[in-house]
Amino acid sequence: MMRTRPLKVALLGCGVVGSEVTRIITTQTADLAARIGAPIELAGIAVRRPNRVRAGVPAELLTTDATALVKRGDLDVVIEVIGGIEPVRTLITTAFEHGASVVSANKALLAADGANLHARAAENGVDLYYEAAVAGAIPLIRPLRESLAGDKVNRVLGIVNGTTNFILDKMDTTGAGYSEALDEATALGYAEADPTADVEGFDAAAKAAILAGIAFHTRVTIDDVHREGLTEVTAADIASAKKMGCTVKLLAICERAADGRSVTARVHPAMIPLSHPLASVRGAYNAVFVEAEAAGQLMFYGPGAGGAPTASAVLGDLVAACRNKLAATTGAGESAYTQLPVSPMGDVVTRYHISLDVADKPGVLAQVATVFAEHDVSIDTVRQQGRNQGIGGDGASDVHTDAQGGAARREGGEASLVVVTHRAPDAALSATVASLRKLDTVRGVASIMRVEGE
Repeated sequence: MMRTRPLKVALLGCGVVGSEVTRIITTQTADLAARIGAPIELAGIAVRRPNRVRAGVPAELLTTDATALVKRGDLDVVIEVIGGIEPVRTLITTAFEHGASVVSANKALLAADGANLHARAAENGVDLYYEAAVAGAIPLIRPLRESLAGDKVNRVLGIVNGTTNFILDKMDTTGAGYSEALDEATALGYAEADPTADVEGFDAAAKAAILAGIAFHTRVTIDDVHREGLTEVTAADIASAKKMGCTVKLLAICERAADGRSVTARVHPAMIPLSHPLASVRGAYNAVFVEAEAAGQLMFYGPGAGGAPTASAVLGDLVAACRNKLAATTGAGESAYTQLPVSPMGDVVTRYHISLDVADKPGVLAQVATVFAEHDVSIDTVRQQGRNQGIGGDGASDVHTDAQGGAARREGGEASLVVVTHRAPDAALSATVASLRKLDTVRGVASIMRVEGE
């Protein structure tokens, strides 16, 4: 039997996502009530500019006093889609103190202070849900927290930023450079006017922190995540990846150490084989690849941003929070029952693709190989091309050595060596590169990129 008294819901923020949440609540009232077991009522919407026209948003619900709204005391759930750290953190904790559960899409706040927010929710006997904070409409947080709660997740590898995936996909399919691809992403609305959070990896790093904490049942903040953006990725890098049967993606990678005593979390561009499921993720879509001991390999795929997809995740959490309110219970809280150390990037072991500009003369390859050997970094393959030959043109070839151990010689005085290593610690690779830069015959290190997913 359905309860007649409605559950009261307040909304903090009414931009693209908030407007879509409002539309769904007001147009699917009967369906939501049937799924929850009670009707829901929008009790108020906090906005900065109440005079702004918002189609389908009841003007009488708008208020500029977010603090007064969350202090009402009769709210069952507060939905937060403002973003940022403050005043949002204070608004959320105030909502907890006044008996309201919170549904948030705020990845930045959760990655910075998620443990404290979980603790405050538990103290007040309410829920904190945030499916929408990572990968938009893709069901990911709940499967990790609930469906895989009895399994042991060892690795999470994902494309969690649609803007950067669009840019890299455009570079891959058209041969465009980074700036050209970014301009198109901006024109199509995939990139913000200031794309820093996306292209420098901050957005993905926040999501990686959240995923690592949930997957490994420990506490990871954004400060623990090694972060590199994609602004230095060139068309030459993309072309070189193709020669290896790979493509380039900005990846969020969270791993449990083999001995289970530590974890790593990192965001950076990487080459992945075309045979890997993530290689086929195109445009602005997101996908996350999960490896668990019992379940094996799982992949979650879908739209990772946008008003409607994000609103879908918000509404799913709203239904769960409302059901818990009716049952006078709470859902699964923070599961960080251990505090595993987050290892530094120097401990990460993977393969590397290094492009070197070198003098085109005998003995260069031997010198380069010696430096790698001195740092215990094993070379898998080397490719050499004359400096005046286009990437991917007829000038590119596998290296052979001359009698003095040099690279295959070409006229022009300079060549490019592309070295792909076997697996090695990041610290060893960094030391190798530092030594290479000291060689007179190495004119420059054009690029360094990790190779993942093999």
